[in-house]
Amino acid sequence: MTFAAPLEAKSIRFRARSFVAFTLTPEAPLDVWLESLDRWIGNSPGYFAGRPVVLDLNVLKPDVVAIEALIDVLGQRGIRVYAMELDGGGELGAHLPPVLVGAKEATTDGLLQPSRKAGRAEETASDVKPASDAKADLKAGDLKASGDLKPRGDAKPLPQDAKAPDAGTLMIRSPIRSGQLIFHPHGDVIVLGSVASGSEIVATGSIHVYGTLRGRASAGAQGNTAARVFCRRNEAELLSVDGWYCTAEEMDPSVRGKPVQAFLDNGMLRIAPFS
Repeated sequence: MTFAAPLEAKSIRFRARSFVAFTLTPEAPLDVWLESLDRWIGNSPGYFAGRPVVLDLNVLKPDVVAIEALIDVLGQRGIRVYAMELDGGGELGAHLPPVLVGAKEATTDGLLQPSRKAGRAEETASDVKPASDAKADLKAGDLKASGDLKPRGDAKPLPQDAKAPDAGTLMIRSPIRSGQLIFHPHGDVIVLGSVASGSEIVATGSIHVYGTLRGRASAGAQGNTAARVFCRRNEAELLSVDGWYCTAEEMDPSVRGKPVQAFLDNGMLRIAPFS
């Protein structure tokens, strides 16, 4: 008689992961909103490539047909919608992205430290061209999912020697390599080295780069209008504060290759020499 031992069932592991998703909030009139979005994409090609995007429809409140059309036009612009927010939306159909509930902003109490209202020093700003008047409605939300989900393709782990000296500041002691995305929802980011072209830093506070900044730096990502970007040598592809941005092509040559700071002044992004 042959005896067959029972096969041991392999367990399935479920793990929860949390990673950042960008929220787009379309508003009426939709054609004007799309024009603003096109200006953003034109100045920052590939900005949405590989990014999880959540579509907040609570302002526009479109019907199912309009949602389908909107997702289609966004897809034509290279924007892939992973999920939607719509109060009372329920199930809109298996062919549409799922409707999420219980989303929270990255700036909810406990994530950010109390506002540090430091006095604003007076700067002598050079005659810098203001940023484009298109302000994309980008919000970083906390997209949570269970299972072994992979992060966006161009996002790489933080350097091993990245340390947070306190609850509100992330200090990175090594250079930021091309292709890396650093997102810090707790405050300021300090980079002791350089930031390579093709990399990106997004912070809810200010960004300090003690080397050359060649990539993109977006400070005040969650509505912090007092945030700033500081760098020892400005070769940035894009500088942004609270969603107001200026690309390399828009910057005055007088602020290229020099120590600068980027900040908001009376609703305009200014880039001034820093010494």
